[in-house]
Amino acid sequence: MLSAPPPMVSPLFDPLQALAQWRSRMERNAADLARWLHAEGMVGDVELQRLQALRERLATDRLKLAFVAEFSRGKSELINAIFFADTGVRMLPATPGRTTMCPVELSWTPDRTPELALLPIDTRRRGLALADVQGRDEMWVRVPLDPSQPMLMAQALAEVTRTRRVSIDEARSHGLWNDEQPDFNPPVLADGQVDVPAWRHASINYPHPLLQQGLTVLDTPGLNAIGAEPELTLNLLPSAHAVVFMLSADAGVTRSDLAVWRGHLDSRSLERFVVLNKIDTLADPLSLPGIVELQIEQQCEATAQTLQVPLTRVFPLSARDALTARLDGDAERLARSRLQALEEALSTELMPRQQELLAAAVRETLEGVRQSAAHQLADRRRQLAEEMLELRGLKGKSSAKVRMMQGRVAEESEEFERCVSRLQAMRSVLARMQKACTDHLSSDRLRTGVNTLQGSLGARLLSLGLSRAFAQLMDQVRDELQQCCTQAQEMWEMMDASFTQLNADHGFSFVLAPLPDLGRFKNDLQRIETRYGAHLGVTQSWRLAAPGALEHFCRMLLSRLRVSFESASSELEMWGKAAENQVRVQLKERRRMYRQRAETLERIESASGELQTRLSELEEQEQQLRELHQSLEQRVHSAQRAALQASSELPTLAAVA
Repeated sequence: MLSAPPPMVSPLFDPLQALAQWRSRMERNAADLARWLHAEGMVGDVELQRLQALRERLATDRLKLAFVAEFSRGKSELINAIFFADTGVRMLPATPGRTTMCPVELSWTPDRTPELALLPIDTRRRGLALADVQGRDEMWVRVPLDPSQPMLMAQALAEVTRTRRVSIDEARSHGLWNDEQPDFNPPVLADGQVDVPAWRHASINYPHPLLQQGLTVLDTPGLNAIGAEPELTLNLLPSAHAVVFMLSADAGVTRSDLAVWRGHLDSRSLERFVVLNKIDTLADPLSLPGIVELQIEQQCEATAQTLQVPLTRVFPLSARDALTARLDGDAERLARSRLQALEEALSTELMPRQQELLAAAVRETLEGVRQSAAHQLADRRRQLAEEMLELRGLKGKSSAKVRMMQGRVAEESEEFERCVSRLQAMRSVLARMQKACTDHLSSDRLRTGVNTLQGSLGARLLSLGLSRAFAQLMDQVRDELQQCCTQAQEMWEMMDASFTQLNADHGFSFVLAPLPDLGRFKNDLQRIETRYGAHLGVTQSWRLAAPGALEHFCRMLLSRLRVSFESASSELEMWGKAAENQVRVQLKERRRMYRQRAETLERIESASGELQTRLSELEEQEQQLRELHQSLEQRVHSAQRAALQASSELPTLAAVA
């Protein structure tokens, strides 16, 4: 008896593995550079923190791909065909009558065991965001998964299709029923009840090879559930790197499809791929050859025009044929399914773009660290040069000349110590200005504003004042950010003037870095206003009438604004620490230099041979600093070249890792 052919693995695996290996190499490069810089004492804590933050980003970065469609468009079958054919079974439920009823996230976290985590629909009443319940195990139902038993896993995952039969009042309490919006309501059954999802959210932790390489897959339910769960539309979908939007080839873009697209996906910031699924249903043995192909082409053109996307982003295929072909190892049938065109687009457009974003972060961080280390080396070399020039002037001079030099060093040291109090005053002023600046970005101010909005929305619910109250809050938030920007500029000007004066008066080499670009946070606020404001529109605002919905909305808004403001505040604090660290390092180095000069002159006064010995030591130190600088440039440039590796070569990176 012949054994069944092995399932055909998705071609996305190699590019994903290559991206993961590239990230791992970049992380090792950053770790090696940090250890070397620390060992040589070439940078301070701020630069080491920047390298550590880069390492953490490279280690934890995940590529999130969301699948969005109305019910029965074949999302789960496509996910099975692309990602899970190697299990040999239909992993996610994708048969008629078994439809995903809640958002499902698939990923792999090594410190957790394989499991299906389910968040009951009742938690919607408590107004808690997903971020609020992620670490609260008691709120989740957890089902262990055994990766060695694919059939048992598939049976366990069928739980995501489960519904609950409830009264209309209970459905209304979950935000799944509204008398004024009947199109969004589930059908009423013979007993007067309705079916609603049993779960609000599902998370699958599974050590699949693709997920282990840093991929997260988001499977979404249809329009009604998408609109009912603001967490999905306001946080999960916007955080995706790309969205695959699915249609049925035999129906094209329906009214409900268009509602999903316009309401949740019509954003140029998203990488969008459109799938016309079920082309196998168009087959007609009575039609002439080429007629079906013409119909498919016409559907693609009509879809591209309706959704206003490039025709190259529309992919006709048959997910069912693709899954069957991979399970059977049938390459010919797989080609007929046309799945590989979509996979090639994801491989050649999505993953290289993700690499480019990470590579830009790598280059920026490495360049900043390089400049800081090079500046510190240059300052050391300048001080060595001054001391060598001074000592060479003592050759052949009397002991009186040496004593005169000792007196001058003592005077310079005393003048330097008087300068220290001036520097301390400047640091104190910097700290006050920075606190005043970041106070505009505090969580307390945000919370006050959002609480005011919540009270205002509660008083005006379903009135025309919703959008106005939200716009007023966003105006206040933008004003806080603008005041922060203004004060940050004043702080920079004060520091720049102080550094310039100190350099001129006392021979320091302070260099003030540019302020962080806070303009991108203004853009972030605009995106937040657009995304959350859409939830207050006529077609969505009725959902806020559900118990706990308004509180949930405001909690998510506060959380999102806090993330943006905390990021801006963190960048300003890092900038201030870098400036303060520069002062601290140069003060320490200057004290060391004066102490060493005094000790050298004392030895020269007591022993004539000490002068040449010290000059030889300084020349040797100068040579070491030159070599350190060369090594710095080589190490950083080598790491930057690795980060610059062309994205077009991504699929081959695994071979050269």
